[in-house]
Amino acid sequence: MIQIAVLGYGTVGSGVVEVIETNKQLINQKINGEINVKYILDLREFPGDPYADKVIHDYEQIINDQEISVVVEVMGGVNAAYDFTKRALMAGKSVATSNKALVAKHGAELLKIAKEKNVNYLFEASVGGGIPIIRPLNCCITADDIDEISGILNGTTNYILSKMFFEGSSYADVLKEAQQLGYAEADPTADVEGYDACRKIAILTSLISGHFADFEKIYTEGITKITAEDMKYIKKMGKTIKLLATSKKQNGKYYVYVCPVILPKEHPLFNVNDVFNAVFVHGNMLGDAMFYGSGAGKLPTASAVVADIVDAVKSADNNGYGWDSESLQISDIGGAKRSFFVRVKGDGAQAAQIFVNFEMIDAGVPGECGFITEEMTEKEFEDKANSIDGLINRIRMA
Repeated sequence: MIQIAVLGYGTVGSGVVEVIETNKQLINQKINGEINVKYILDLREFPGDPYADKVIHDYEQIINDQEISVVVEVMGGVNAAYDFTKRALMAGKSVATSNKALVAKHGAELLKIAKEKNVNYLFEASVGGGIPIIRPLNCCITADDIDEISGILNGTTNYILSKMFFEGSSYADVLKEAQQLGYAEADPTADVEGYDACRKIAILTSLISGHFADFEKIYTEGITKITAEDMKYIKKMGKTIKLLATSKKQNGKYYVYVCPVILPKEHPLFNVNDVFNAVFVHGNMLGDAMFYGSGAGKLPTASAVVADIVDAVKSADNNGYGWDSESLQISDIGGAKRSFFVRVKGDGAQAAQIFVNFEMIDAGVPGECGFITEEMTEKEFEDKANSIDGLINRIRMA
């Protein structure tokens, strides 16, 4: 019997136990054995819960139990999770996690320890929730040189932008609705400011580059400045808008950023709406591929964690996952080239003198005008935009 311990009995942790118990027969067939949840570590008590008798409060009980071969870390946060994960790996126990903050910050070190101890540190659920993306990058398309990953990696922001686009609602109104539905936290900062997506694209960039991509060096811009008026222009253009997390390799340089981007109809991520997520991948041999599904939620995320548990049981090593601790040189976004959508007050006469080649967009919004610039570097655009009086907003174009 394979004995496991679950650290954290919140949304994902309870989901992991539910998936294991609901699909026990199928899962046991996959490993040709039997998985049993022996411990659930949490500070709280759960009277009336069917697994309340498994709840313990002392991690030492887990780390000292030789029967525990897999530890499931779904606590969230970094400090305690890092300590517990490191100790588990050092003790020769595999770890499966959904903790993107921990993987993004300490992944290189923890993967190194796992390799040295001949165990697994697996984190499929840390990026795509229920969408498989880590495993395909490491196993299915490992022969490719991946030169671009671009994804909608946060269901909360995708829900908000979708509702604003289709219903013409304001950001504040849709955020309030998302919170009422449980799609957004009481403090939504990590989602709406792009920090959640930033950590996820950092993990993916680390995987494809083989070096540590520091999330603190990734340009990150959220959706809080997007308005209902912006949506009128975007609809007029026949396009849509998404918060994209992008990693591109161009001429040996990596450009990594998170920001709202206006997409044309032919873009593969154009029709990804509501709380769904998707990851677009381009490889030099594969060409284009896309992974789509539920990027969050109790059971989709738990399903990915349990898949990692199965892998940990079936494989004695960490499947070649990992990157080294050398920091990846992330190029300044100022060198990236693209077009921009711009809104300014008035008739745009001053902007027309600054941006010589542009396309006007008439969305019928009084007191202002909008236009699309020609392609230029981010630095060139910022230099021009800084000299415009009455700049209302600017959004990047795909």
